[in-house]
Amino acid sequence: MSSEQEQESIRCLVAKVGLDGHDRGAHVIARAFRDAGFEVIYSGLHKAPEEIVQAAVQEDVDVLGISILSGAHDTLVPKIMDGLEEYGAKEDTLVLAGGVIPDEDRDELKELGVAEIFGPGTSIEETIEFVRENAPER
Repeated sequence: MSSEQEQESIRCLVAKVGLDGHDRGAHVIARAFRDAGFEVIYSGLHKAPEEIVQAAVQEDVDVLGISILSGAHDTLVPKIMDGLEEYGAKEDTLVLAGGVIPDEDRDELKELGVAEIFGPGTSIEETIEFVRENAPER
């Protein structure tokens, strides 16, 4: 199997959780992931943590990118991580968070199992590289 085909099989869910109505960043990432050859599912706005977990599990995604700008990451992300764990999907899902997440909250999110946090100004290439290098092997 060529590395080209492997790249294409990376399935990503780009998710907007909570009441945050700003989705331009999520759309930019979704488009960039598609252009990079990933399969991308976009959750749409205003999803509850449970809905994100359901979608990630049903779609059997390799990567879950959570976009949060509302400041509610400290309550919403733990619910998503717990949900993934309940379904036995936490181990084989690369979870990324993007948006405005203060430095002092990052360690806590990483302890919960978030692989990486991409703040404003992160280059798209950096994010794509991270996914290629860290997405679970199928």
